[in-house]
Amino acid sequence: MDAGCHFGHLRKKWNPKMTPFIFTEHKGVHIIDLNRTAEHLERAALVMKAMAKSGKKILFVATKKQARTIVQAGAESVGMPFVTERWLGGMLTNFMTIRKSVKKMNSIEKLLTDTSLTSITKKERLTLGREHIKLVKQLGGIANLNRLPAAMFIVDIHHEHLALAEARKLGIKTIGVVDTNSDPTLVDFAIPSNDDASKAISYLTNYVVEAIREGLEERKAMRGTEKEETTEA
Repeated sequence: MDAGCHFGHLRKKWNPKMTPFIFTEHKGVHIIDLNRTAEHLERAALVMKAMAKSGKKILFVATKKQARTIVQAGAESVGMPFVTERWLGGMLTNFMTIRKSVKKMNSIEKLLTDTSLTSITKKERLTLGREHIKLVKQLGGIANLNRLPAAMFIVDIHHEHLALAEARKLGIKTIGVVDTNSDPTLVDFAIPSNDDASKAISYLTNYVVEAIREGLEERKAMRGTEKEETTEA
């Protein structure tokens, strides 16, 4: 409640499929049932923790201005891929082409950081530098994503409909923050909440990130135990 997760959209913008998650209406604005938010957030977090524990990657997607920095910081803190700039069409459905662009980005970076290379002119270096900045902005968050992610965490499924459509087409599990103007049945795990306020986005993102962190720590501990058993054997 302090984060404002309960504030939905105006009644005239609501999606009837969100009815089970709406507590009441106040001055024309729908109020989300925070009991349902807590229940679904916990469920989603457990799923994401289990995925992290088994070594699977979860792609974080949030291109809204108020969500970008929050989601990027959260994803980076647990080593998960992210897209916080414009979603490029085919980012998942045409993954091999996207990987080629990532390789190009890495190649340009090597050229620019190679101080012993003298065959590149100042003008060429400047052009490459601009191209590199553009590619990093678009693809930097998925530079280490070598195969399709196991799941996608989305802030505002209405805004990120292109990313959601690609994930659904490929059968990738989807976890989404769903406001009262969206269809919760479009995602596998819906988290009913305000998806516009930065405090709400921060609260939800940090919650699932901590669950992922726990999963990664358990994976590390489990692998350490296996290594000890192998050494003893």
